[in-house]
Amino acid sequence: MPAQEYLDQARQLQALSLTVHIPLVCFGIAFPSMVLFAESRYLRTGDPVYRVIARRWSKVMLTLFAVGVVTGTILSFEFGLLWPDFVASFGNVFGLGFALEGFSFFVEAIFIGIYVYGWDRLKPRTHFLTGIPIVIAGVSGSTFVIAVNAWMNHPGGFHIHDGRAADVHPWSALFGNSFLWHELVHMYLAAYIVTGFLVAGWYAFGFLKGRFGRYERAALAIPLAAAALVAPVQIVVGDWAARVVGDEQPVKLAAMEGLGHTTDGAPEHLLGWYQDGEVKWGIKVPKLLSLLAKHDPNATIQGLDSVAAQDRPPVNVERYAFQTMVGIGTLLAAIAAFYLVVRVRLRRLPQSRWFYRAVVAAGPLALVALVAGWIVTEVGRQPWIVYRVMRTSQAVTSADGIPVGYATLAAVYLALAIAVAWVLRRMSRIPLEEAAHHAL
Repeated sequence: MPAQEYLDQARQLQALSLTVHIPLVCFGIAFPSMVLFAESRYLRTGDPVYRVIARRWSKVMLTLFAVGVVTGTILSFEFGLLWPDFVASFGNVFGLGFALEGFSFFVEAIFIGIYVYGWDRLKPRTHFLTGIPIVIAGVSGSTFVIAVNAWMNHPGGFHIHDGRAADVHPWSALFGNSFLWHELVHMYLAAYIVTGFLVAGWYAFGFLKGRFGRYERAALAIPLAAAALVAPVQIVVGDWAARVVGDEQPVKLAAMEGLGHTTDGAPEHLLGWYQDGEVKWGIKVPKLLSLLAKHDPNATIQGLDSVAAQDRPPVNVERYAFQTMVGIGTLLAAIAAFYLVVRVRLRRLPQSRWFYRAVVAAGPLALVALVAGWIVTEVGRQPWIVYRVMRTSQAVTSADGIPVGYATLAAVYLALAIAVAWVLRRMSRIPLEEAAHHAL
Protein backbone atom coordinates (compact mmCIF):
# COMPACT_ATOMS: atom_id res chain seq x y z
CA MET A 1 0.00 0.00 0.00
CA PRO A 2 1.46 3.43 -0.93
CA ALA A 3 2.22 5.83 1.91
CA GLN A 4 -0.72 7.98 3.01
CA GLU A 5 1.17 11.17 2.14
CA TYR A 6 1.20 10.12 -1.52
CA LEU A 7 -2.55 9.55 -1.43
CA ASP A 8 -3.28 12.98 0.06
CA GLN A 9 -0.87 14.72 -2.29
CA ALA A 10 -2.26 12.94 -5.36
CA ARG A 11 -5.83 13.81 -4.42
CA GLN A 12 -4.91 17.45 -3.88
CA LEU A 13 -3.11 17.59 -7.21
CA GLN A 14 -6.04 16.00 -9.02
CA ALA A 15 -8.45 18.38 -7.27
CA LEU A 16 -6.40 21.38 -8.36
CA SER A 17 -6.48 20.32 -12.01
CA LEU A 18 -10.21 19.55 -11.92
CA THR A 19 -10.97 22.92 -10.31
CA VAL A 20 -9.15 24.68 -13.15
CA HIS A 21 -10.55 22.54 -15.96
CA ILE A 22 -14.24 22.16 -15.07
CA PRO A 23 -15.19 25.85 -15.62
CA LEU A 24 -13.66 25.57 -19.10
CA VAL A 25 -15.81 22.50 -19.73
CA CYS A 26 -18.86 24.63 -18.87
CA PHE A 27 -17.90 27.15 -21.53
CA GLY A 28 -17.28 24.32 -24.00
CA ILE A 29 -20.81 23.03 -23.40
CA ALA A 30 -22.81 26.26 -23.24
CA PHE A 31 -20.94 29.10 -24.93
CA PRO A 32 -21.01 27.81 -28.55
CA SER A 33 -24.81 27.69 -28.49
CA MET A 34 -24.92 31.30 -27.24
CA VAL A 35 -22.58 32.36 -30.04
CA LEU A 36 -24.73 30.58 -32.61
CA PHE A 37 -27.89 32.09 -31.16
CA ALA A 38 -26.44 35.57 -31.62
CA GLU A 39 -25.48 34.77 -35.20
CA SER A 40 -28.92 33.30 -35.90
CA ARG A 41 -30.48 36.56 -34.73
CA TYR A 42 -28.31 38.38 -37.25
CA LEU A 43 -29.38 36.02 -40.04
CA ARG A 44 -33.07 36.45 -39.18
CA THR A 45 -33.13 40.19 -38.58
CA GLY A 46 -30.13 41.50 -40.52
CA ASP A 47 -29.19 43.53 -37.42
CA PRO A 48 -25.38 43.95 -37.49
CA VAL A 49 -25.19 44.25 -33.71
CA TYR A 50 -25.80 40.51 -33.38
CA ARG A 51 -23.10 39.75 -35.92
CA VAL A 52 -20.65 41.84 -33.91
CA ILE A 53 -21.63 40.01 -30.71
CA ALA A 54 -21.20 36.58 -32.31
CA ARG A 55 -17.90 37.51 -33.93
CA ARG A 56 -16.39 38.93 -30.75
CA TRP A 57 -17.64 36.02 -28.65
CA SER A 58 -16.23 33.51 -31.15
CA LYS A 59 -12.74 34.82 -30.38
CA VAL A 60 -13.37 34.32 -26.67
CA MET A 61 -14.63 30.81 -27.44
CA LEU A 62 -11.42 30.02 -29.32
CA THR A 63 -9.24 31.38 -26.51
CA LEU A 64 -10.97 29.35 -23.82
CA PHE A 65 -10.91 26.24 -26.00
CA ALA A 66 -7.13 26.60 -26.38
CA VAL A 67 -6.72 26.88 -22.61
CA GLY A 68 -9.00 23.88 -22.16
CA VAL A 69 -6.72 21.87 -24.44
CA VAL A 70 -3.81 22.57 -22.08
CA THR A 71 -5.68 21.76 -18.87
CA GLY A 72 -7.38 18.72 -20.42
CA THR A 73 -4.05 17.32 -21.58
CA ILE A 74 -2.65 17.74 -18.09
CA LEU A 75 -5.65 15.90 -16.65
CA SER A 76 -5.22 12.99 -19.05
CA PHE A 77 -1.60 12.57 -18.00
CA GLU A 78 -2.50 12.84 -14.32
CA PHE A 79 -5.05 10.09 -14.69
CA GLY A 80 -2.38 7.56 -15.62
CA LEU A 81 0.48 8.94 -13.54
CA LEU A 82 -1.36 9.43 -10.25
CA TRP A 83 -3.69 6.41 -10.39
CA PRO A 84 -1.79 3.70 -12.31
CA ASP A 85 -3.46 0.69 -10.68
CA PHE A 86 -6.89 2.09 -11.43
CA VAL A 87 -6.03 2.51 -15.10
CA ALA A 88 -4.39 -0.92 -15.28
CA SER A 89 -7.33 -2.66 -13.63
CA PHE A 90 -10.25 -0.89 -15.30
CA GLY A 91 -8.90 0.84 -18.39
CA ASN A 92 -10.66 -1.72 -20.59
CA VAL A 93 -13.99 -0.59 -19.07
CA PHE A 94 -13.79 3.20 -19.27
CA GLY A 95 -11.27 3.49 -22.11
CA LEU A 96 -14.08 3.67 -24.67
CA GLY A 97 -15.36 6.87 -23.07
CA PHE A 98 -12.02 8.64 -23.34
CA ALA A 99 -11.49 7.40 -26.90
CA LEU A 100 -14.84 8.82 -28.01
CA GLU A 101 -14.08 12.05 -26.17
CA GLY A 102 -10.88 12.29 -28.22
CA PHE A 103 -12.87 12.12 -31.48
CA SER A 104 -15.19 14.86 -30.20
CA PHE A 105 -12.20 17.01 -29.32
CA PHE A 106 -10.74 16.81 -32.83
CA VAL A 107 -14.09 17.62 -34.43
CA GLU A 108 -14.50 20.59 -32.13
CA ALA A 109 -10.97 21.84 -32.81
CA ILE A 110 -11.39 21.61 -36.59
CA PHE A 111 -14.71 23.42 -36.73
CA ILE A 112 -13.75 26.12 -34.22
CA GLY A 113 -10.88 26.99 -36.55
CA ILE A 114 -13.19 27.08 -39.57
CA TYR A 115 -15.81 29.11 -37.71
CA VAL A 116 -13.52 31.77 -36.26
CA TYR A 117 -11.48 32.30 -39.43
CA GLY A 118 -14.42 31.93 -41.80
CA TRP A 119 -16.35 35.08 -40.94
CA ASP A 120 -15.37 36.98 -44.09
CA ARG A 121 -14.55 33.91 -46.19
CA LEU A 122 -17.80 31.93 -46.13
CA LYS A 123 -21.36 32.77 -47.05
CA PRO A 124 -23.37 33.77 -43.96
CA ARG A 125 -25.55 30.65 -43.80
CA THR A 126 -22.64 28.35 -44.59
CA HIS A 127 -20.66 30.00 -41.82
CA PHE A 128 -23.53 29.46 -39.38
CA LEU A 129 -23.70 25.77 -40.29
CA THR A 130 -19.99 25.33 -39.48
CA GLY A 131 -20.81 26.25 -35.89
CA ILE A 132 -23.29 23.43 -35.37
CA PRO A 133 -20.59 20.70 -35.08
CA ILE A 134 -18.92 22.82 -32.38
CA VAL A 135 -22.09 22.68 -30.28
CA ILE A 136 -22.53 18.95 -30.88
CA ALA A 137 -18.88 18.12 -30.15
CA GLY A 138 -18.87 20.19 -26.96
CA VAL A 139 -21.89 18.30 -25.67
CA SER A 140 -20.81 14.84 -26.83
CA GLY A 141 -17.25 15.14 -25.55
CA SER A 142 -18.38 16.09 -22.07
CA THR A 143 -21.02 13.34 -22.16
CA PHE A 144 -18.37 10.66 -22.64
CA VAL A 145 -16.29 11.95 -19.72
CA ILE A 146 -19.32 12.29 -17.44
CA ALA A 147 -20.24 8.72 -18.37
CA VAL A 148 -16.87 7.59 -16.96
CA ASN A 149 -17.53 9.46 -13.73
CA ALA A 150 -21.03 8.01 -13.49
CA TRP A 151 -19.54 4.53 -13.88
CA MET A 152 -17.06 5.23 -11.07
CA ASN A 153 -20.02 6.11 -8.83
CA HIS A 154 -22.16 3.20 -9.97
CA PRO A 155 -19.89 0.55 -11.48
CA GLY A 156 -21.15 -2.26 -13.69
CA GLY A 157 -20.57 -3.98 -17.02
CA PHE A 158 -17.70 -6.21 -15.84
CA HIS A 159 -16.62 -8.94 -13.43
CA ILE A 160 -13.50 -9.02 -11.27
CA HIS A 161 -10.96 -11.72 -12.08
CA ASP A 162 -7.53 -11.75 -10.39
CA GLY A 163 -8.05 -8.18 -9.25
CA ARG A 164 -8.84 -6.81 -12.73
CA ALA A 165 -11.94 -6.24 -14.82
CA ALA A 166 -12.93 -9.16 -17.05
CA ASP A 167 -15.92 -10.01 -19.24
CA VAL A 168 -16.20 -6.30 -19.98
CA HIS A 169 -19.16 -4.67 -21.73
CA PRO A 170 -17.97 -1.04 -21.98
CA TRP A 171 -20.99 0.32 -23.82
CA SER A 172 -23.34 -1.05 -21.19
CA ALA A 173 -21.03 0.05 -18.37
CA LEU A 174 -20.86 3.65 -19.55
CA PHE A 175 -24.14 4.37 -21.29
CA GLY A 176 -26.46 1.88 -19.63
CA ASN A 177 -25.62 3.37 -16.25
CA SER A 178 -28.50 4.76 -14.20
CA PHE A 179 -26.19 7.38 -12.66
CA LEU A 180 -25.35 8.89 -16.05
CA TRP A 181 -28.61 10.71 -16.65
CA HIS A 182 -28.91 12.82 -13.53
CA GLU A 183 -25.17 13.64 -13.59
CA LEU A 184 -25.46 14.62 -17.25
CA VAL A 185 -28.49 16.88 -16.87
CA HIS A 186 -27.17 18.40 -13.64
CA MET A 187 -23.84 19.26 -15.28
CA TYR A 188 -25.36 20.64 -18.47
CA LEU A 189 -27.68 22.95 -16.57
CA ALA A 190 -24.75 24.02 -14.39
CA ALA A 191 -22.77 24.80 -17.55
CA TYR A 192 -25.43 27.23 -18.76
CA ILE A 193 -25.75 28.77 -15.30
CA VAL A 194 -22.00 29.31 -14.91
CA THR A 195 -21.41 30.51 -18.45
CA GLY A 196 -24.54 32.65 -18.55
CA PHE A 197 -23.93 34.46 -15.28
CA LEU A 198 -20.20 34.96 -15.93
CA VAL A 199 -20.76 36.47 -19.38
CA ALA A 200 -23.76 38.51 -18.21
CA GLY A 201 -21.76 39.66 -15.19
CA TRP A 202 -19.20 41.30 -17.47
CA TYR A 203 -21.86 43.40 -19.18
CA ALA A 204 -23.63 44.08 -15.88
CA PHE A 205 -20.35 45.48 -14.59
CA GLY A 206 -20.24 47.69 -17.69
CA PHE A 207 -23.75 48.92 -16.89
CA LEU A 208 -22.62 49.92 -13.40
CA LYS A 209 -19.77 51.86 -15.05
CA GLY A 210 -22.16 53.63 -17.40
CA ARG A 211 -21.73 51.45 -20.52
CA PHE A 212 -25.22 50.32 -21.51
CA GLY A 213 -25.76 51.00 -25.18
CA ARG A 214 -27.67 48.79 -27.56
CA TYR A 215 -24.71 46.45 -28.08
CA GLU A 216 -24.27 45.95 -24.33
CA ARG A 217 -27.98 45.38 -23.76
CA ALA A 218 -28.17 42.71 -26.47
CA ALA A 219 -24.95 41.05 -25.28
CA LEU A 220 -26.29 40.99 -21.71
CA ALA A 221 -29.72 39.65 -22.58
CA ILE A 222 -28.56 36.48 -24.35
CA PRO A 223 -26.45 34.86 -21.58
CA LEU A 224 -28.66 36.21 -18.80
CA ALA A 225 -31.75 34.67 -20.39
CA ALA A 226 -29.95 31.33 -20.78
CA ALA A 227 -28.89 31.28 -17.12
CA ALA A 228 -32.27 32.52 -15.88
CA LEU A 229 -34.22 29.87 -17.75
CA VAL A 230 -32.22 26.93 -16.37
CA ALA A 231 -31.39 28.10 -12.82
CA PRO A 232 -34.87 27.32 -11.38
CA VAL A 233 -34.94 23.99 -13.24
CA GLN A 234 -31.64 23.05 -11.56
CA ILE A 235 -33.42 22.90 -8.20
CA VAL A 236 -35.75 20.18 -9.51
CA VAL A 237 -32.86 18.27 -11.10
CA GLY A 238 -30.88 18.57 -7.86
CA ASP A 239 -33.76 16.95 -5.98
CA TRP A 240 -33.77 14.11 -8.53
CA ALA A 241 -30.00 13.65 -8.18
CA ALA A 242 -30.14 13.62 -4.38
CA ARG A 243 -32.83 10.96 -4.36
CA VAL A 244 -30.80 8.74 -6.70
CA VAL A 245 -27.78 9.19 -4.44
CA GLY A 246 -29.91 8.32 -1.43
CA ASP A 247 -30.96 5.05 -3.07
CA GLU A 248 -27.61 4.01 -4.56
CA GLN A 249 -25.03 5.71 -2.30
CA PRO A 250 -26.76 6.10 1.09
CA VAL A 251 -23.48 6.72 2.92
CA LYS A 252 -22.80 9.72 0.67
CA LEU A 253 -26.25 11.11 1.48
CA ALA A 254 -25.64 10.57 5.19
CA ALA A 255 -22.34 12.47 4.90
CA MET A 256 -24.02 15.30 2.94
CA GLU A 257 -26.50 15.73 5.78
CA GLY A 258 -24.35 14.69 8.76
CA LEU A 259 -26.71 11.86 9.73
CA GLY A 260 -24.75 9.75 12.18
CA HIS A 261 -27.34 7.07 12.88
CA THR A 262 -30.00 5.34 10.79
CA THR A 263 -33.19 7.23 11.58
CA ASP A 264 -36.93 7.07 10.88
CA GLY A 265 -38.18 10.54 10.02
CA ALA A 266 -34.64 11.93 9.73
CA PRO A 267 -34.21 15.68 10.36
CA GLU A 268 -32.29 18.19 8.24
CA HIS A 269 -29.58 20.34 9.83
CA LEU A 270 -28.64 23.71 8.39
CA LEU A 271 -25.06 24.75 9.14
CA GLY A 272 -23.56 23.31 12.33
CA TRP A 273 -20.57 21.01 12.74
CA TYR A 274 -20.59 17.19 12.62
CA GLN A 275 -18.89 15.68 15.66
CA ASP A 276 -19.26 12.43 17.60
CA GLY A 277 -22.08 11.13 15.41
CA GLU A 278 -24.26 14.23 15.43
CA VAL A 279 -24.50 17.79 14.10
CA LYS A 280 -23.82 20.37 16.78
CA TRP A 281 -24.82 24.06 16.72
CA GLY A 282 -26.93 23.54 13.58
CA ILE A 283 -30.54 24.54 12.89
CA LYS A 284 -32.62 21.37 13.06
CA VAL A 285 -35.69 20.94 10.85
CA PRO A 286 -37.57 17.77 11.95
CA LYS A 287 -38.25 15.07 9.33
CA LEU A 288 -37.16 17.28 6.43
CA LEU A 289 -34.37 14.94 5.24
CA SER A 290 -36.77 11.99 4.99
CA LEU A 291 -39.26 14.18 3.15
CA LEU A 292 -36.67 15.44 0.65
CA ALA A 293 -34.88 12.13 0.11
CA LYS A 294 -37.88 9.78 0.00
CA HIS A 295 -40.87 12.14 -0.30
CA ASP A 296 -42.09 10.58 2.94
CA PRO A 297 -41.58 12.43 6.26
CA ASN A 298 -41.40 9.13 8.18
CA ALA A 299 -39.07 7.27 5.80
CA THR A 300 -35.97 5.52 7.13
CA ILE A 301 -32.66 7.14 6.13
CA GLN A 302 -29.48 5.13 6.44
CA GLY A 303 -26.86 6.73 8.69
CA LEU A 304 -23.08 6.77 8.73
CA ASP A 305 -23.09 4.07 11.40
CA SER A 306 -24.26 1.58 8.75
CA VAL A 307 -20.65 1.17 7.57
CA ALA A 308 -17.30 0.94 9.31
CA ALA A 309 -15.50 4.18 10.13
CA GLN A 310 -12.85 3.55 7.46
CA ASP A 311 -15.59 3.38 4.80
CA ARG A 312 -17.00 6.85 5.52
CA PRO A 313 -16.14 10.03 3.62
CA PRO A 314 -14.92 13.18 5.42
CA VAL A 315 -18.27 14.38 6.70
CA ASN A 316 -17.74 18.10 7.33
CA VAL A 317 -16.06 18.62 3.97
CA GLU A 318 -19.00 16.93 2.28
CA ARG A 319 -21.64 18.76 4.34
CA TYR A 320 -20.28 22.24 3.75
CA ALA A 321 -19.69 21.61 0.06
CA PHE A 322 -23.29 20.41 -0.28
CA GLN A 323 -24.76 23.29 1.68
CA THR A 324 -22.65 25.78 -0.26
CA MET A 325 -23.89 24.36 -3.56
CA VAL A 326 -27.53 24.36 -2.47
CA GLY A 327 -27.38 27.80 -0.88
CA ILE A 328 -25.79 29.46 -3.89
CA GLY A 329 -28.06 27.57 -6.28
CA THR A 330 -31.12 28.87 -4.44
CA LEU A 331 -29.77 32.43 -4.56
CA LEU A 332 -29.09 32.17 -8.30
CA ALA A 333 -32.60 30.81 -8.87
CA ALA A 334 -34.01 33.84 -7.01
CA ILE A 335 -32.00 36.23 -9.22
CA ALA A 336 -33.21 34.34 -12.28
CA ALA A 337 -36.83 34.46 -11.15
CA PHE A 338 -36.66 38.22 -10.62
CA TYR A 339 -35.19 38.72 -14.09
CA LEU A 340 -37.81 36.53 -15.75
CA VAL A 341 -40.71 38.30 -14.01
CA VAL A 342 -39.45 41.72 -15.10
CA ARG A 343 -38.67 40.53 -18.61
CA VAL A 344 -42.05 38.87 -19.14
CA ARG A 345 -44.30 41.43 -17.41
CA LEU A 346 -42.54 44.67 -18.39
CA ARG A 347 -40.86 43.44 -21.61
CA ARG A 348 -37.58 45.13 -20.75
CA LEU A 349 -34.39 44.57 -18.82
CA PRO A 350 -34.39 45.37 -15.09
CA GLN A 351 -33.27 48.90 -14.27
CA SER A 352 -32.23 48.48 -10.63
CA ARG A 353 -28.53 48.91 -9.98
CA TRP A 354 -28.89 46.39 -7.15
CA PHE A 355 -29.98 43.78 -9.66
CA TYR A 356 -26.86 44.34 -11.75
CA ARG A 357 -24.68 44.19 -8.67
CA ALA A 358 -26.28 40.81 -7.95
CA VAL A 359 -25.57 39.64 -11.51
CA VAL A 360 -21.91 40.68 -11.19
CA ALA A 361 -21.66 38.62 -7.98
CA ALA A 362 -23.61 35.72 -9.50
CA GLY A 363 -20.80 34.73 -11.90
CA PRO A 364 -18.13 34.01 -9.25
CA LEU A 365 -20.77 32.49 -6.97
CA ALA A 366 -21.83 30.12 -9.74
CA LEU A 367 -18.20 29.01 -10.08
CA VAL A 368 -18.04 28.33 -6.34
CA ALA A 369 -21.26 26.31 -6.53
CA LEU A 370 -19.89 24.34 -9.50
CA VAL A 371 -16.71 23.37 -7.67
CA ALA A 372 -18.66 22.61 -4.49
CA GLY A 373 -20.95 20.31 -6.47
CA TRP A 374 -18.03 18.32 -7.81
CA ILE A 375 -16.58 18.10 -4.30
CA VAL A 376 -19.90 16.57 -3.22
CA THR A 377 -19.71 14.05 -6.06
CA GLU A 378 -16.06 13.06 -5.69
CA VAL A 379 -15.34 13.42 -1.97
CA GLY A 380 -18.65 11.80 -1.08
CA ARG A 381 -17.60 8.64 -2.93
CA GLN A 382 -14.48 8.25 -0.80
CA PRO A 383 -12.71 6.09 0.23
CA TRP A 384 -13.58 4.43 -3.10
CA ILE A 385 -12.26 5.37 -6.52
CA VAL A 386 -14.63 2.76 -7.98
CA TYR A 387 -17.54 2.61 -5.57
CA ARG A 388 -17.32 -0.49 -3.34
CA VAL A 389 -14.89 -2.13 -5.81
CA MET A 390 -11.51 -0.37 -5.51
CA ARG A 391 -10.28 1.97 -2.80
CA THR A 392 -8.52 5.18 -3.76
CA SER A 393 -5.58 4.09 -1.62
CA GLN A 394 -5.22 0.97 -3.78
CA ALA A 395 -5.14 2.98 -6.99
CA VAL A 396 -2.66 5.72 -6.10
CA THR A 397 0.93 5.82 -7.30
CA SER A 398 3.78 4.95 -4.95
CA ALA A 399 6.14 7.38 -6.69
CA ASP A 400 7.49 10.33 -4.77
CA GLY A 401 8.04 13.83 -6.09
CA ILE A 402 4.36 14.77 -6.19
CA PRO A 403 4.96 18.06 -4.29
CA VAL A 404 7.31 19.14 -7.10
CA GLY A 405 4.60 18.42 -9.65
CA TYR A 406 2.06 20.22 -7.48
CA ALA A 407 4.18 23.38 -7.31
CA THR A 408 4.95 23.20 -11.03
CA LEU A 409 1.30 22.83 -12.00
CA ALA A 410 0.23 25.62 -9.65
CA ALA A 411 2.73 27.89 -11.42
CA VAL A 412 1.50 26.75 -14.85
CA TYR A 413 -2.14 27.38 -13.93
CA LEU A 414 -1.30 30.79 -12.49
CA ALA A 415 0.54 31.72 -15.68
CA LEU A 416 -2.40 30.48 -17.76
CA ALA A 417 -4.85 32.52 -15.69
CA ILE A 418 -2.76 35.66 -16.12
CA ALA A 419 -2.38 35.05 -19.86
CA VAL A 420 -6.12 34.45 -20.34
CA ALA A 421 -7.03 37.53 -18.32
CA TRP A 422 -4.60 39.60 -20.40
CA VAL A 423 -5.93 38.25 -23.71
CA LEU A 424 -9.58 38.73 -22.76
CA ARG A 425 -8.84 42.22 -21.47
CA ARG A 426 -7.19 43.10 -24.76
CA MET A 427 -10.18 41.75 -26.66
CA SER A 428 -12.60 43.80 -24.57
CA ARG A 429 -10.70 47.00 -25.43
CA ILE A 430 -10.94 46.46 -29.19
CA PRO A 431 -13.40 49.08 -30.53
CA LEU A 432 -16.69 47.79 -31.86
CA GLU A 433 -16.73 47.22 -35.59
CA GLU A 434 -17.99 50.04 -37.74
CA ALA A 435 -21.21 48.11 -38.48
CA ALA A 436 -22.08 48.10 -34.82
CA HIS A 437 -21.61 51.86 -34.53
CA HIS A 438 -24.08 52.40 -37.38
CA ALA A 439 -26.63 50.26 -35.56
CA LEU A 440 -26.27 51.88 -32.13
